Amino acid sequence: MDTANQLFSIFAFATCGGYTGQLQVSVDCMEKASSNLSIGIDFGYPFRLHQVSFEAPMCEAMRRERVFLTGDYSSSAEFFVTIAVFAFLYSLTAAIIYIFFLNKYHENSRAPLIDFVVTVVFSFLWLVSSSAWAKALSDVKVATDPDEVQLLISACKDQTNKCGSLHGPRWSGLNTSVVFGFLNFVLWAGNIWFVFKETGWHKGASRFAAGASEKQGGTFSQQSYNQGSFDQSGSYNTQGNMGQPSEYSQVGGPTSYPSQM
Repeated sequence: MDTANQLFSIFAFATCGGYTGQLQVSVDCMEKASSNLSIGIDFGYPFRLHQVSFEAPMCEAMRRERVFLTGDYSSSAEFFVTIAVFAFLYSLTAAIIYIFFLNKYHENSRAPLIDFVVTVVFSFLWLVSSSAWAKALSDVKVATDPDEVQLLISACKDQTNKCGSLHGPRWSGLNTSVVFGFLNFVLWAGNIWFVFKETGWHKGASRFAAGASEKQGGTFSQQSYNQGSFDQSGSYNTQGNMGQPSEYSQVGGPTSYPSQM
């Protein structure tokens, strides 16, 4: 399980933290000399789009303007990557302990409890960070849509000029990061049960259940023994009474008297 945790964590922060994208738009002015038919706009992690700028023609006497994208989605992206990095480091540490210090892990009753609590916390953090990053990614897609970027360019607001989008960013890497985020949540949540089995809580509950079962089994055996004794006693009494003449036969039976002449 720890190997899977490590791999999924690596895929999560690598696909998000290593992302760079580009979109291209074109501005075709009435004055052809001012046109720019290939404006490249680069952006990437941590997606502080309000700091990403590019130059666009104003279609007025060769003048140019600097245009900034809109939005800051760094908090969600950095939170997601931070959780992925710390989850990887913890999984690596846990794997080392399981391999080289397993005996000490079982001897120390607090170690499984700490492992259980940390696993629950990371499961919750994976769910929160993945949800937040999925929402932020949808906003990043809108903010970097070439059609939306054209609305930021002054020359594109003039209908005499023609603006168009050449190509948009590729989102396969970031979409994969969201998928790995939720897969990490499922994986860590599934580990909760296996880690809980190592804690004193589960062992104490198991001993309590075993003791209750033994007590219930002993009570059932005692009841079965008493029932068997009762059956044997009842059979003996019944047979004994069958062998003795009944009082009714002694009194109610016909009696012969000698005839007196």
